[in-house]
Amino acid sequence: MKTNIKTRLIAIIAVLVVFVFGIFRVPHGVSGQALKQAILQNIHLGLDLKGGMHLILQVKVDEAISSQTDTDVSGIQGDLQRNGIAGATVSKPDANRPDFIQVSGVPADHANDVRSLLESSYSNRFDVGPGVANSWTLTMKPSVENDAKQRALDQAIEVIQSRTNTLGVSEPIIEPYQLGSYQILVELPGVDDLNRVTDIIQSTARLEAHEVTGGPWPDKQTALQSIGGYLPPDSVLLQSVPGASASGNVGEWYELKKIPVWGGTDIRDAQPGHNPNTGEPEVDFYLTNAAGDKFAAWTGANIGKDMAIVLDNRVQEVAVIKGQIRDQGNISGGGISEQRTKDLSMLLRSGALPASIEIMQETTVGPSLGADSIHQGVIASIVGMVTVMVFMLIYYRGAGINADLALFLNLVILLGFLGYSGATLTLPGIAGVILTIGMGVDSNVLIFERIREEMRAGKSPSASVDQGFAHAWTTIVDTHVTTIVSAAILFIFGTGPVKGFAVTLTFGLLANLFTAVFVSRVIFDANLSRKLHGEPISI
Repeated sequence: MKTNIKTRLIAIIAVLVVFVFGIFRVPHGVSGQALKQAILQNIHLGLDLKGGMHLILQVKVDEAISSQTDTDVSGIQGDLQRNGIAGATVSKPDANRPDFIQVSGVPADHANDVRSLLESSYSNRFDVGPGVANSWTLTMKPSVENDAKQRALDQAIEVIQSRTNTLGVSEPIIEPYQLGSYQILVELPGVDDLNRVTDIIQSTARLEAHEVTGGPWPDKQTALQSIGGYLPPDSVLLQSVPGASASGNVGEWYELKKIPVWGGTDIRDAQPGHNPNTGEPEVDFYLTNAAGDKFAAWTGANIGKDMAIVLDNRVQEVAVIKGQIRDQGNISGGGISEQRTKDLSMLLRSGALPASIEIMQETTVGPSLGADSIHQGVIASIVGMVTVMVFMLIYYRGAGINADLALFLNLVILLGFLGYSGATLTLPGIAGVILTIGMGVDSNVLIFERIREEMRAGKSPSASVDQGFAHAWTTIVDTHVTTIVSAAILFIFGTGPVKGFAVTLTFGLLANLFTAVFVSRVIFDANLSRKLHGEPISI
């Protein structure tokens, strides 16, 4: 019996050491400040405790649909030309319908050819049907459109995660928000430069090369007049940044081919650098092999023509193609700063957003408010735990020491869980810790009251302890399992702070099953082993 108790005590001490190590690891000293720093390094604090930024972002998924159908428009036009069907034009006539394409001006003798072409190549993604006046319409299928919107959301989350990781934000929360709304929840604890982070998150960082078909013009109105007042469906008018062209004029307008020669997904790498001639900061970018081959073929066939480098719908640079260019270029001029080159390089490396993003909600939490929350939460936890411990000592006498030791070990295991798992502790999470203390007391009360009933029935202390734990076990497991299931639902469907509550509550309940049943029983058995047979226990 004593050997069995000794083995179980060693197991409890080992568990205690393991989870204490999870809380502190190897602190740099034994002073209060050193231990505090060790705890904060291992237990990550959430936004409401550490301070930072809370954002709700809206992904404009219709832009991703429009970009995809722009590519389809170019593809259909090319297919028609390759099949010798002249005179037909492909366009998106309704600006509010990015999923709708119209093929108009189809020669009557080629109507069947156009129909066969569209149905064979595009019917898997579009509903193809005849329109009015020798035209055909393509409407993106709802399932395809929904899939494209979901991909845009997923890609936006991936890009934002990459950008925040590069910024060094610890424990960010980036996840979908409100199913079907195509919104993203972003929580960035510890962020101090809010404007810079907002700019970086919102920037689409879409770098493209376009063929220049007209310009420059001093303003948009002049540009439209110069091209007959009508912008062709395969063209786009964009304004330049200062210094984009050799003229040095500010804010000139250019007509560009809408479909780029290469786009943001074709960029392999980007690094900040300096112009070897002027020493000014610049961004050097490199294309993928496939994009480089395509770019080399295009520039080789268009020597003498103008090419524009476009970033986020602004012309950054316009130059004459003097020779074949393969896979390297740079962005410079316009008074670009050192910090801007670093940020832009990071954005290009992390990839372009599939669509622009709008900030729907922005909330900032100052570090002082977070410090106050921590202080008040810790005080509440200490007061609650001390009050419960005093009550258990008064009401259950010697057995109260048993309960208090189990509660202390419960708290150590819970904090150790947080340290090992990397879970984020939030203000509701502190509430979960306090609730765990209450659940731990409840378990001990169930066991102790059952032991008292057995003793009042005339059973020996040893038999009373055996029956008390045996009968209370089922009730304890039932209450803990149902609460853990509720916490799991909160974790699955809740946001950051609510998830923090669910995590600490779940860890605390699992720890409580160990301490209230196993640890408490070992302490009772150790106490009984030192008493004479039939000698009463203090409870």
